[in-house]
Amino acid sequence: MMGMSVLVTGGAGYIGSHAVLALLDAGHRVVVVDNLVTGFAWAVDPRATLVECAVEDDRVRDVIREHGVEAIMHFAGSVVVPESVSDPLKYYRNNTAASRALIESAVVAGCKHFIFSSTAATYGTPAKVPVAEGDPTVPINPYGMSKLMTEAMLKDVAAAHPINYAALRYFNVAGADPLGRSGQSTIGATHLIKIAVEAAIGKRGHVGVYGTDFDTPDGTGVRDYIHVSDLAAAHVAALDLLVSDPGRSHTLNAGYNRGFSVLEVLDAVDRVTNMQIERRMEGRRAGDPAALVADNSAILSTLAWRPARADLDTIVTDALAWERKLAERQAS
Repeated sequence: MMGMSVLVTGGAGYIGSHAVLALLDAGHRVVVVDNLVTGFAWAVDPRATLVECAVEDDRVRDVIREHGVEAIMHFAGSVVVPESVSDPLKYYRNNTAASRALIESAVVAGCKHFIFSSTAATYGTPAKVPVAEGDPTVPINPYGMSKLMTEAMLKDVAAAHPINYAALRYFNVAGADPLGRSGQSTIGATHLIKIAVEAAIGKRGHVGVYGTDFDTPDGTGVRDYIHVSDLAAAHVAALDLLVSDPGRSHTLNAGYNRGFSVLEVLDAVDRVTNMQIERRMEGRRAGDPAALVADNSAILSTLAWRPARADLDTIVTDALAWERKLAERQAS
């Protein structure tokens, strides 16, 4: 397939920067729109064009026209679940309202394909594990609801305008680019593997384990961890599908159909680092389901995509290598 011009919102952030790499590596042209509130300009590959502005700006329409953008990958948004509970309006503004404005820009400027970073939080606390795309979506926090509302808008817009979309519902994204070109650089991250590798290199004194009385094999929360590079590859595969079959849209889980508990993840970090991180058992956090694992049969049957780094120790190894690189960067 010929290279396309793709707009990536939030391309200076964690997942967005990896999608930029995957698109460029696949021969596409990339323009990034990011307001750099949580992203980093240095995280954007120099082969891409960076435009510093908010996704809800009308200026985005000019960017789409100027660069002949044929597809949008939308990663920009706020992602901290507890913060969404304490500040819901921020999430409905940054996720739902900003997405509405971006979708309108796409329609007005004639962009035909839209790939959206959705979330497993759209399911809330699933009645069964693994959870499939057709299962009930009953979010238990404003973060999940803000993303589900965007999915609803995309569905309605695709029915009314010549645009198709893929909404990828991410499970727990972790790891870093195997070539060390990007990784999770957020300060105060809330992701377990990021926190654990920070502890492994001495950035933190311990790792808190929130909840030891869940209905799981070892009592700690079970999650489906997907390597960020595999996730980025899924976005490129989704783009190929949208272009080849413009009449159809897709909502797909992005995960491995394999759950690991908090303690299993920490055991993996201990294995990879050959040391022991201090674990502190704490109470449950509000809104944490016991287990969240993807039924990934739909993405495997729909996209020309297979995970390449679906091994917990590999994910941890890549995350650790990035954390060491980040520490060097911050020290220099």
